[in-house]
Amino acid sequence: MNDAPPSGTGTPVLSARELRKRFRQGDVTLDVLNGVNLQVGRGERVAIIGVSGSGKTTLLQLLGGLDLPSGGSVSIQGLEMSALSDAERGELRNRAVGFVYQFHHLLPEFTALENVAMPLLVRRMASAQARDTAAHLLQRVGLNERLRHRPSQLSGGERQRAAVARALVTRPALVLADEPTGNLDSSATVEVLRLFESLHESGQTLVIVTHEQRVAATADRLISMRDGVFVDEMRMTGGSRGSLGKLIGLGGE
Repeated sequence: MNDAPPSGTGTPVLSARELRKRFRQGDVTLDVLNGVNLQVGRGERVAIIGVSGSGKTTLLQLLGGLDLPSGGSVSIQGLEMSALSDAERGELRNRAVGFVYQFHHLLPEFTALENVAMPLLVRRMASAQARDTAAHLLQRVGLNERLRHRPSQLSGGERQRAAVARALVTRPALVLADEPTGNLDSSATVEVLRLFESLHESGQTLVIVTHEQRVAATADRLISMRDGVFVDEMRMTGGSRGSLGKLIGLGGE
């Protein structure tokens, strides 16, 4: 499958070329990715769909620099991951990439405010500034009244919105989301999808891997994945996205 041109101009935020990943299990070699090409422009929202085992999560780990490919390359803001040291890759992830997972991974002993402020404190930002920035993000995702609540005191949708705020607090160029609604009920799913819709309206670059059509319906570009390769792609116009959004309960024109 050919590269799809990014929606933005200049250097793509994310670029993957001929990306391959294989694992060895005893005497068996398992090919999980088989030559994936992807470019994502600034402000673009891409959804990658496919059944379990199609390679979506492995792809996201490579795109975020959490693992290195067996072949091919990944670049974020023009910097090729494989050419960087472990420390340099970590610095690039911390500066340029936000991650949202199926499970929120909030630290249970800390409040929502403390959880969201944590990445800034790791950067050695002053505590007061980190907390102010975190509070602003939590207000943005509708949790202004829940700052002092621990994860156990939040609903599923609230926990995931707090996880999104934590991903955004460092102002990353790119947000990668792995099945962000996979652990939520229907009402919480719609709640989180509305949040992703607002992120897109603010110009945030997003790559979301999912098996849910409701998530895919919010994308600018929808890519189908099977057996470690991209097999189909569709660009979502405003009309098609709105019609599909109404069908699944997200509103739209």
